Amino acid sequence: MNDVIDLQEAVVTLGQFPALTGVTLKVSQGEIVTVCGPNGAGKSTLLRLCAGLLPLREGSAHILGEDLQKNRRIIRQDVGLLGHRSGLYDDLTVEENVAFWGQMVRAESNEINEAIKLLGLDGRLRKVLVRQLSAGQRRRTSLAGLVVQRPLLWLLDEPHAALDSDGRDLVDGLIHEAAASGATIVLASHAPKDISSPSGRFVTLAGGRVTNDINNDGSGDGVS
Repeated sequence: MNDVIDLQEAVVTLGQFPALTGVTLKVSQGEIVTVCGPNGAGKSTLLRLCAGLLPLREGSAHILGEDLQKNRRIIRQDVGLLGHRSGLYDDLTVEENVAFWGQMVRAESNEINEAIKLLGLDGRLRKVLVRQLSAGQRRRTSLAGLVVQRPLLWLLDEPHAALDSDGRDLVDGLIHEAAASGATIVLASHAPKDISSPSGRFVTLAGGRVTNDINNDGSGDGVS
């Protein structure tokens, strides 16, 4: 399979702080990879690098076949990032927010409606302003915006945050459906055991480097 992510000794600094100190990681099309590690390990930085939002200081990074050293913007339409911030407009309704993200990829109105229904936001909620939503409803709205973008690479930072058990199950289902359709999913989580990924990998970061890379069945490269 094609490598959607190919990082070789990738170094990223935030100000003067080395957030990634030499990450080497390859992820193939259709894989589900869970990135684990304590706060400050570099999980969010890794996702933002792969989204083309942070410059590479040293090493190499190819995402969807594109060299990020040459052009970080070219990949952004094909990459969906769900970060800690919602990425929503508080003064727009649920429907208007999802439609905004849909317009970025020229999604049809039926695709926008389908995403809203899929995330349980249909009915009265679709006309509610985002600033009036609960944290869980905001998270669902952000996910609906991601779904309607149809990205080739999903980058999910703590995707279960603020969701109840039904919401977490819904996210897991979306992850598996996306992978089955050929998308690639990389997610960061403090609680990887809450995510069922029978065909996935678990990558551990510490000190801005990959320290462990194993498949869900226990096989893999171990400490790198």
